[in-house]
This record gives sequence, C-alpha cells and structure tokens, in this order.
Amino acid sequence: MSPSLILIQLLSGLAHAMVLFLIASGLSLIFGVTRIVNFAHGSFYMLAAYLTYTLTAALPLGGGSFYVAVLLAAAAVGAVGFAVETALLRRVYRAPELYQLLLTFALVLVVADAVRFFWGTENKTGPAAPGLAGSVPIAGQLFPTYDLALIALGPVVAAALWGLFYRTKWGILIRAATQDREMVAALGVDQAKLFTSVFVLGSFLAGLGGALQVPRQALTNVMDTSIIVEAFVVVVIGGMGSVPGALLAAVVIGVVDAFGVLLLPKASLVMMFVVMAVVLIVRPWGLLGRPEAQARTAGGALAGGSAVGVPRAWVVAVLAALVAVPPLLPTFYVWVLVEILAFALFAASLHLLMGTGGMVSFGHAAAFGLGAYGSALLMHWAKAPMPLAFAGAPLVAALCAALYGYFCVRLTSIYFAMLTLAFAQIAYAIVHQWYDVTGGDNGLLGIWPAPWLAAPLRYYYLALTASAVGITLLALIGRAPFGLTLRAVRDHARRAEAVGVNIRVHQWTAFVVAGFFGGLAGATFVFLKGSVFPDYLAVRMSVEPLVMVLLGGVQVFAGAPVGAAIYKLLDTVATRYTEYWQVVLGAILMVLVLVFPRGILGVLSERRRG
Repeated sequence: MSPSLILIQLLSGLAHAMVLFLIASGLSLIFGVTRIVNFAHGSFYMLAAYLTYTLTAALPLGGGSFYVAVLLAAAAVGAVGFAVETALLRRVYRAPELYQLLLTFALVLVVADAVRFFWGTENKTGPAAPGLAGSVPIAGQLFPTYDLALIALGPVVAAALWGLFYRTKWGILIRAATQDREMVAALGVDQAKLFTSVFVLGSFLAGLGGALQVPRQALTNVMDTSIIVEAFVVVVIGGMGSVPGALLAAVVIGVVDAFGVLLLPKASLVMMFVVMAVVLIVRPWGLLGRPEAQARTAGGALAGGSAVGVPRAWVVAVLAALVAVPPLLPTFYVWVLVEILAFALFAASLHLLMGTGGMVSFGHAAAFGLGAYGSALLMHWAKAPMPLAFAGAPLVAALCAALYGYFCVRLTSIYFAMLTLAFAQIAYAIVHQWYDVTGGDNGLLGIWPAPWLAAPLRYYYLALTASAVGITLLALIGRAPFGLTLRAVRDHARRAEAVGVNIRVHQWTAFVVAGFFGGLAGATFVFLKGSVFPDYLAVRMSVEPLVMVLLGGVQVFAGAPVGAAIYKLLDTVATRYTEYWQVVLGAILMVLVLVFPRGILGVLSERRRG
C-alpha cells in the first residue's frame, strides 16, 4: 500500500469521524445528564438532512442557501427536540429508564413515516457545498475539498463545546450532572430546565451532523438506522457523557472504518463492534469516561414492585382458544398467529434476563437470528431433515450465547446492554458479509417445513407446541429456586454475594437459557417465512422484544407474551390498512407509555390493589 493511499484513507476516515463526533457528542450528553437511551437521535439526524435538502432549493440566497439551510435545519431539529422533551419525555422521567427508551422508539417510527410522507421513498442526491465542490491534489491523489472542510470544522466544534462546558456555569452543571445528577438536584438546581437545555443541545448537534452530511451521501429513508448504531458505538467507546471521549472514539472508529474497507473488505462491518467489545471488556466506562458515582441496575428498578398474577383459568382459556379456533380462521390469520407465537416466546426469553435477572439486553436478536440461521444452515449445508434442523437451532443459539455471555455478565447496567449490542452486531456483520456460507444480504431461501408439516394448520400446531412448551418452561424456571436466586441477585447483588451466591454463574446460566429459547423462537419464525436474512440480527429486532416486554409489563412474566401479542396485532392491523403504519403504531405506543407507564398488566395490578 502506497503512502499516498494511506494518507487519503486516513483523511477519509477523519472526515467521517467529524460527522460521527457531532452526532455522538449530542447523544453522549443526553445520556450522561438525563439517562435517556435516545433511539430517536438518528431520526433527528435524518430529519435535518431532508430539511437541508429542501431549504437549500427553496431559499433565494444563491450560493449562501446551503450554509443558511444547514443552520436553519439544525435549529429546527433543536426546536423539535425541545418539543419532544417538554411534551413527551418530561412526563416519564420518574418512570423506569427503559420506558423512556420505548417512547424514543415510538418517535423513530413516527419520524420515519413523516419523512416518507413529505419526501417520498426514492433516494435523493443532495446539493454540493458552494465554494467547496471538487477536489484538491494531496500526495498525488485527489481528495474532496468538502471533506477537508469537515476535518477542520470538527476541532472547532469540539473547542466551542469545551468552552461551553468549562467556562460557563451552565456547562459546570452539565458536567456535574453527568457524574451525579441526584447530588445536583439536592443542591437546588432545576432539573427540568437542565434536562430540556441538554436535550435541545444534543438534538441541535445531531441536526448539524445530518445537515453537513447532505453533500457527502444520498438521502435515504433508512439513514437514521445506520448512523444511530455507529453513534452508540462511539459513545460507548469514548465514555458516556464525555465529549472529549466522543471525539477520540469518533476518530478511532472513522479510521478503523476507512482502513477496514481497504484492508479487510469482507470483515469491515465487524471491526468497529470488535473494538467496542474489547473496550467494554477492558474498560467498561469507556476510554475517557468515569465509573458511575452510584452503580445502577436498570433491570432491578424496572422489575421492582408487585404485579398482578394472571389467573390460571385465563391461561387455560387462552390455550384452549389457541387450540380450537385456528381451524375456523382464514389461512392469513393462521400465519399471523404463528408469528405472534414466535415473538411471544422470543419476548418471554428476554423476560428471563430483564424481569427475572435484571439484565437489560440490547442484543437479544443475536439469539433469535442465530437460531434462525442455525436451522437454515443445517438444512442448506448439512442437508439435515427439517425436524432435526428445527431442534438443532436452539442448541446453536445456546452455544453462541454461552460464548459471548461469558463476557457480557462481567458487566452491569448500560455497559452490559451495550456489550450485548456489540456481540449482536458482530453476528450481524458476519452473516451480512459471509456470502459463501450465509448468502450475505441475499439471505438463504427455500427454508420450508417438511412436506408433512407444510400445511398451515399443521405448522401452526408445531409452532403452538414449541411456544407453549418454551413459555411454560421459562415460567417454571422463573419460579424455581434458580429463578428466585436470580431475583435476589437483581434486587440485592451484594447481599446475594455475601450469602455465597455465585452471581456470574447464575447470570451466565440465565443468559444461555434465554439464548436457547430465543433460538427456538428464531427457528419457529424462519420456517414460517421460508427464508432468513441478516435483518433477523439487526438492532430493530433487538428493540422489538424490549418493547413487547415493557408494553405488557415487566413486573410479571405474563407481560412478555401479552405484550408480544398486542404489539404484533397492532403491527399487522396497521400494516394491512394503511401505508403509513409506522406512524400509527408509534402513536399508539406513545399513548400506551404515557397512560400505562408500567405496562398493561402493571395497570391491572394497580387497579386491583385500588
């Protein structure tokens, strides 16, 4: 590799790093102060990009239209952030933190369909930046002038933020809140105003990053998804709440990406997640972050409090209906029920980690996707019969969960969640780029049930059996001494350890068990669809069971299958009757979070006690 090519790749990585820094710094600030894992941050980035595209064409300012549009778009997104924080998030600050995640996920759905409605689904090419179009020769190679300007802009923004945080009273309060916001509140600081101002600043930075990206890449309806994953990686590597850490991590990831495409094209997607996993294992709080002043166990807070038990008669009635009614239904509804059963088992397996064990996973799609790929690969390459492939899928998922779970359970709180995300994304990158085995983004097709199970009703009863047995076993595990020990670890880890409980072994075992049943759900789903794709391991697939568990109510095990059924029914109805189904589903989720912050069964519990 020539020195000139190395230099050009380095500069390309730095240009991308500066955009990443703008987005990740805002995300890091929001999490550091408010403790919100803001999945809508990528949506703000995308919204600003489309606004810049439109404003540049509409403003009658000639060559200055683009630059004015960038500032206006970033300011508009900051205003959107203000509206979101004051009208929505402020209402759920006292709720467990992951209910705020559910609300931001609903925002992702709403913004996605808003962009589709106003700008359509076709990709758009943004305008060039006036005065910065074209390229300049560097070491015998041409390099975009605009990218050089971005490299220069990044340190300027970083210096401005440094001055804001270290030379103003407001900045001092922000830095204090990232370390111990409870102490800041005890000193009389108005937390509501502080949270709002930080959320607006973070949204503005996301908007600025999206606006500045317009001349560099095509505008697509999915640009929010790809950037939010990279931003999370940068935030975790740099350290939650650390702006200098975000800058350092952005440079690291930008350069790793640039050289990864050149040196290891078949593994380029996996490299940044490997870096993230290594950093989390060695230094969980990030390169420039600090350990939290008070260790938090988000899952324990989520599962705290009493909840209503579901009467056994109701369970029997539902099971009887699931056995008796499907022969009377059209085929379409039978397939819908199969999908609900698969996701009910998927959500129930996550509940073992979240509700029982207090371990919030952002990467449970790894179990689902690896189970799906395990069954598909057993049929496609090993030529295994379908029943054997179906039975082998959860074993594949459990073995993989045993491997990466060994590292995950060494961490707690948000660091555990982000390491599970890292391993899920590593698995996603592998199946996405290993074309010779997995088919890459083309997936594997023709993964159908055996002929004697191909009829809709026959496969339905197989799915019902697998789901019912899996959910029953998970419920029994939760009530067994093992499950009770997990709850003790969740609620009082130090006390459990003091009486001789091996915390890591119990959590690792729970991780493997959850992986097994998540893999069984993946196998049920893949034979329903007849194909498997990398999307089965994507971030969205990890978020959906989280939403289901929270929607039903994490306080009781039955909340997971109930939440899965409600979510999938809403999804199916909205998809069938409107083109903009995401905004409908997102609006419903918002109402549910604001009205039922403890989930459906949590509300029933409160009413019964009242």
